[in-house]
Amino acid sequence: MGAKAKKALKKKLKKSSFSQLSISRHTNESSDFLPLEGGPGRKITQEEDEPVKNTATVLYIGHIPHGFYEEQMEGFFKQFGKIKHLRIARNRKTGKSKHYGFIEFENPEVAKVVADEIHNYLLFEHNLQIHLIPPERVHPKLWRGVNWRYNPLNWTNIARKQHIKERTVEEHQRMIKGILKRDEKRRNRIKAAGVEYECPDLVGLIQPAAKKIKFDEED
Repeated sequence: MGAKAKKALKKKLKKSSFSQLSISRHTNESSDFLPLEGGPGRKITQEEDEPVKNTATVLYIGHIPHGFYEEQMEGFFKQFGKIKHLRIARNRKTGKSKHYGFIEFENPEVAKVVADEIHNYLLFEHNLQIHLIPPERVHPKLWRGVNWRYNPLNWTNIARKQHIKERTVEEHQRMIKGILKRDEKRRNRIKAAGVEYECPDLVGLIQPAAKKIKFDEED
């Protein structure tokens, strides 16, 4: 047998032994190992077999219609389960609703049912948008000031009191200066626009000084 024939035989023997070893390795592997494309098999852990437990209890509620506020929301959602917290985002200056809010249930299963069943629920021509918020994404200050209620100001009474309040001579003169300044600006704008118009004079510009009246003492 020549040298070339010996080399070819050795190569065949190496290939056959390598294939036998690979077959034995595959047969000895347990069923917990699954082959992956481009890599070796991996072991399936018990955590991957079990579904992830739902622990979220906070829900985001969007597209809240006008008139569906805290009392109405509590009356509607308490039919599903006990509510821990409920909050509607409101404007700090006006107290008006921003049409979104948050609600927290005690039971995470109740929160999951509400998110699945009430999502896209048609209410006053608005489709409620309800989504679960994972516990790690809940802001720690979310429920701060949850019981705060905005007390709207009565601007009509404020303007009435401002108008009829008693003023001193100095306050009256200061008010007259402001009125004259605004009137001058108005006249200049009318003149710059090319409109020929004579604005009437303002009435009550001169405020007489208060006189001190001395009463005679009665005998």
